[in-house]
Amino acid sequence: MNDTIKNMIADIEEMKSKLGEEIEKQEAQVSYKIKNGYVEFEKEMLSKQKENMKSLWEWFAETPFLHLLSSPVVYMMVFPAMLLDIMLFIYRKVVSSVFKFDFPKRNEYVVFDRQYLGYLNIMEKINCMYCSYFNGLMAYASAIASRTELYFCPIKHAKKVAYKHEYYDAFLGYGEEDKYQDKLKKLREDTLK
Repeated sequence: MNDTIKNMIADIEEMKSKLGEEIEKQEAQVSYKIKNGYVEFEKEMLSKQKENMKSLWEWFAETPFLHLLSSPVVYMMVFPAMLLDIMLFIYRKVVSSVFKFDFPKRNEYVVFDRQYLGYLNIMEKINCMYCSYFNGLMAYASAIASRTELYFCPIKHAKKVAYKHEYYDAFLGYGEEDKYQDKLKKLREDTLK
């Protein structure tokens, strides 16, 4: 990777950091604290949220019938997701002990905290828990796969890919065969610490 690309990647990372700071400033306007993993709102804020909660009757009345009818299909995906979750646990334990590199922590990806929002009714909270689990698990699986790819095959594709994980830009170029094994070893040492 040449210096121009390295500098551009550094600039992008700096902009991501600045974006994160701006988002944090905006989110700081909502008063809550996290204590022992639980979200706590000020009583006044929670009361205000509950005033904006839609009753179950209203929620069911406004939900299109086809949405309700298709919900079992949506929720059945939780079973293969749970199987994937179990397989990722086994995979992570085996691969990290054999190849001696760390994987990200599951609880950094699968986060359940939307149930503390006072403006959500029980059905909305269940929907949010489903989405938190499913999307968090998919992101976690992607993070595990990206670290695996970094170790076993850190080579960019010749074709453009729709999604690039955090390590992809550091991968070796497609067809970059010169000193491949040396570059592979250095890339692993630099990124799999």
